[in-house]
Amino acid sequence: MEMHQLRYFAAVVDEGTFTGAAHRLHVSQSGISTQIAKLERELGQQLLDRGGRRVGLTPAGEAVLPLARNALATLDAIRHTAAEFADAVRGRVRLGMITGCSIPPFLDTIADLGRTHPGIELSLHEGHSDALQDQVLAGSLDLALIGYAGEAAPGLEADVVVDEPIAAVVPAGHPLDRAELRLAGLRDEKVLCLSRGTGIRAAYEDSCRRLGLDPRVDLEAGSPTALLRLAERGAGVAVLSASSAEGAGLRTVPLADAATHARLGLVTRADQHSPAVRLLRTRLLTALRNG
Repeated sequence: MEMHQLRYFAAVVDEGTFTGAAHRLHVSQSGISTQIAKLERELGQQLLDRGGRRVGLTPAGEAVLPLARNALATLDAIRHTAAEFADAVRGRVRLGMITGCSIPPFLDTIADLGRTHPGIELSLHEGHSDALQDQVLAGSLDLALIGYAGEAAPGLEADVVVDEPIAAVVPAGHPLDRAELRLAGLRDEKVLCLSRGTGIRAAYEDSCRRLGLDPRVDLEAGSPTALLRLAERGAGVAVLSASSAEGAGLRTVPLADAATHARLGLVTRADQHSPAVRLLRTRLLTALRNG
């Protein structure tokens, strides 16, 4: 097993096609296909389901993927840590993050960078995911942590750190507090969701449209915490990522027919990789995937 095989495997999963992975990695499609086939033979398991329009994961592939991502992040971290001893990294990094972001590994990495690399000037910018993507594409941000549904915008390299379905969040004992729910079951409820331009909102709207449903939102807010507090108080059913619910009084109900997942990812421009940006990107990916 070789590291480039794991990198190809992860890229095919992220892009959904061998062609997309080849374009992203600047490698021939046949080369990627051959190396992944070798990896599958060595492991004795088929990792990818090639039967549909988009390449999916087999059960074995679902189990192997997080381990592969961790191995790749660790390798990148080793390379960059060694490089730091050869030459102190300096420069300016403009980092974007989704509004209200409070993910401890993300914030810890930012705080640590100031102590370990005083030569890096870091500026932090909050905003909705759509706006942050536009700023990275325009070059006003170097990288950003964003939420999105499906694929990131063309021209961006996206490293997925969270990929999970959306769910309904209700108070315990609510009529919809059950094992699972379908999106049509929200028809008679007040729907609470994040503002447009966020990954969760995009996943909810896309899932509804795929089913021919109106992606109605009765009350929107700028942060998951606000939606959770409103749901606790009976203001409506909050649509959030499956891991968002917190508090003893809330229940997360899977939306069984919501086809589009909400993703959290770190995006950079394909042509933008200064040493300082590479260093921060590697550290953030390692922290977010291991945290």
